[in-house]
Amino acid sequence: MNNIISSGIQRNSGYLARIEIDKIISETQHKDALRLEPYGFKVYSQNDEDGIIEEIFRRLGIEKGMFLEIGVENGLECNTLYLIHKGWRGYWIEGNSSQRDSIINKFESLINKKRLGVVFSLVYPENFSHIYDKLTFDEDGPDFVSIDIDGNDIHLLESMPCRPKVICIEYNAKFRPNISKRPVYNTNNFWRGGDYMGSSLLAITEAADGIGYQLVATNITGANAFYVRKDLAGNLFSESFASTDLYNPPRYWLTSDHYNHIGHPADFGPYVDLEN
Repeated sequence: MNNIISSGIQRNSGYLARIEIDKIISETQHKDALRLEPYGFKVYSQNDEDGIIEEIFRRLGIEKGMFLEIGVENGLECNTLYLIHKGWRGYWIEGNSSQRDSIINKFESLINKKRLGVVFSLVYPENFSHIYDKLTFDEDGPDFVSIDIDGNDIHLLESMPCRPKVICIEYNAKFRPNISKRPVYNTNNFWRGGDYMGSSLLAITEAADGIGYQLVATNITGANAFYVRKDLAGNLFSESFASTDLYNPPRYWLTSDHYNHIGHPADFGPYVDLEN
């Protein structure tokens, strides 16, 4: 009986989430046809990031490339595993050493085929270049960089030793888009479960602007912001790239029932096309 009740609550929650998401999408499309929220969907990302990333690269005319993702936990809910399925290759950097066995065992086939490289290390502005120099990228470096370390994200952004075409970075949506706030840099700044977990959208956008990137979107749950290199963005994205216009508030309750969530826990096993 408890399982039946739980299942019914989950379905009802998903239905209500779908109504909320459709309403938000309708409103954003009405404001600007080039907004990216309508393209969002989940494959392995935590929310709708997979779809937004796919649409950004579609507009840029890039089908396959290289990535660098910093902060992947066990790898089953990150922003680049779906890219691997689409022929991309690259690197994960994970600072939690307790995830080592899980990642190595689960993604052994990708690692052996050199589709994926994994570095287990905490990343700071002081060692970012040193770690990066040990990775093997094409001459232009990674096409996509994702940063999610729940604290010093903005400091890594400002110390980034490469110039990817697209960046995804977590922001703290509790701060409204006209407020510039960032955590004081501290190598021991780890997320402790509270809302002291990153910078405001405006602060990150100011930092990104300073290194040549333009804000093009945030996702519906108010978790991640997306930036494209200014020399590539052109007129492909929203007419406004101001944080006040592209900001999404915290809607974390949409996460567990977001988009095309298949209803089963994420997993990864052998796939024929990934073995080649």
